[in-house]
Amino acid sequence: MRAIRKAVLEDIGALSDCDIEFGFGSRNEFVERAIRRGGACVLEQEGNVIGFAVLEYTFFEHGFISSVYVTPAARRTGAGEMLLQYLVTICQTPKLFSSTNQSNHAMRALFAKVGFEESGMIHNLDSDDPEIVVYKAVKAEASGAVDSKKQA
Repeated sequence: MRAIRKAVLEDIGALSDCDIEFGFGSRNEFVERAIRRGGACVLEQEGNVIGFAVLEYTFFEHGFISSVYVTPAARRTGAGEMLLQYLVTICQTPKLFSSTNQSNHAMRALFAKVGFEESGMIHNLDSDDPEIVVYKAVKAEASGAVDSKKQA
C-alpha cells in the first residue's frame, strides 16, 4: 500500500539512498530547506520511500512544484501521478506551476495526464534543452479567482 506524508529530516538518508540516477548528495541542502519549510512530502510503499516532491510558493506567489522524484523501480506504476495529484489537492493558490526539460517526454506526458498545460519556455537553464513551464488551475472556486475565458 502506498501513502503520502509530510517529509521529515530523518528522510534525507532514505532520499539519498533512492536517488541513484541524479546523485542526490548534491541536492541535500535543497531537500533539507524544503523539509524545514514544510513543503516537502514523501511517497512510501511498505515502509520504503519511493518518491519525493516539493511544493513552494515562491513563483510569483503561486504554487510551484520544484521537484518530483520517483525511484527508477517505481516509475510507470502511478507513483508520479499520485504525487502530482496530491500536490494539486494541497496547493493553497488558484494557480499551480511546474517545469521540466523539453527533452523529458515522460514528465511532460505525466503533467498532461494530470491536467497541466504548457504555459511557456525558458531558455539557457540547460544548454540546448529549454525548460517547459506548465500550469494548472486549482481551487479556483474556493479562492474566488475567476477564469476570464469562462465568463465570456
